[in-house]
Amino acid sequence: MSSTFGAALRLTVFGQSHAPAIGMVLDGFPAGFAPDFDALAAFLARRAPGNSPCAAARAEADLPEFLAGFSGGRTCGAPIAAIIRNTDARKEDYVNLEDIPRPSHADWTAYEKYGASADRSGGGSFSGRLTAPLCIAGGLCLQWLQARGVRVGAHILSIGAARDASFDPIDPTFPEIAPLTVLDRAAGERMAAEIEAAKADGDSVGGSVECAVTGLPAGLGEPPFDGMENRLAQLLFGIPAVKGVEFGSGFACATMRGSGHNDAFYYDENGAVRTRTNLAGGVLGGITTAMPLIFRVAIKPTPSIAREQESIRFSGGGAALRIRGRHDPCIAPRAVPCVEAAAAVAVLDALLEAKKWK
Repeated sequence: MSSTFGAALRLTVFGQSHAPAIGMVLDGFPAGFAPDFDALAAFLARRAPGNSPCAAARAEADLPEFLAGFSGGRTCGAPIAAIIRNTDARKEDYVNLEDIPRPSHADWTAYEKYGASADRSGGGSFSGRLTAPLCIAGGLCLQWLQARGVRVGAHILSIGAARDASFDPIDPTFPEIAPLTVLDRAAGERMAAEIEAAKADGDSVGGSVECAVTGLPAGLGEPPFDGMENRLAQLLFGIPAVKGVEFGSGFACATMRGSGHNDAFYYDENGAVRTRTNLAGGVLGGITTAMPLIFRVAIKPTPSIAREQESIRFSGGGAALRIRGRHDPCIAPRAVPCVEAAAAVAVLDALLEAKKWK
């Protein structure tokens, strides 16, 4: 199992949904940085369950305990290690799943790979709970980047049929943080209605998240296999429920002509190279262009739903399954900070590798 990402900045996440704790080790983070721990706690609270009617009722404060990497409140150059203790796990909700894999979960594939040793309680190491340590690392990276003029922000682009406005590809304006973080409040109200309707039906609904990174220099990325898109995609697909990633115009470019898709170059008033449009999403050939880096992530509906579903038994034969427990009717709202965290880790890794900052 590969739980480590990065080149100059190495992130390892560990733990299981119902283990005593989950955590992360971040190696290569610059020394001498003093994080705002209150701001980090607020960032983690955006991902934590139990903070919104649209989220699962599991009550986890998700406050990290830092075990190493700091001296006098500043990073000291040693690997940063942190854990979050699991305090509200209910293993009894998963007893009936020991012999029955949940549709659209990793229960069956984990069994095929690891056999009966796989921990399926709460999803084990495949649980969305593991995005909490990702957000610890990402929250630190976000603060370091922002102090140097690089901004990362995301919003819910769609939930079901309800859709928000898209970021301005040339000059994106970041939204206010809210349970449903959107650019258009009216769109947020339509999204909330979509979630409530799915929940009332004992069902769930999917969505998408759009993210923008501004303030990046040109030249980041190591093509062909460590380009900026590659790095981001690797981390983003580490978020459970992510089923698709697109950059700039994404799949829409397949319907366009080159004359309509090409971004024209020009020199701005400072002599810097810019583009009139940004359908490339800030990346060409895997290398950043200094235009805003813009991408979107597709989030599948929560697999754990209250409706009866058809499944099998590992011991043989078919089974009718009803899932108990506390589950989000829509994952997209809590995925927003996870997407920001993944983007921040990937961008800082690229910046440190390129030695754009010391």
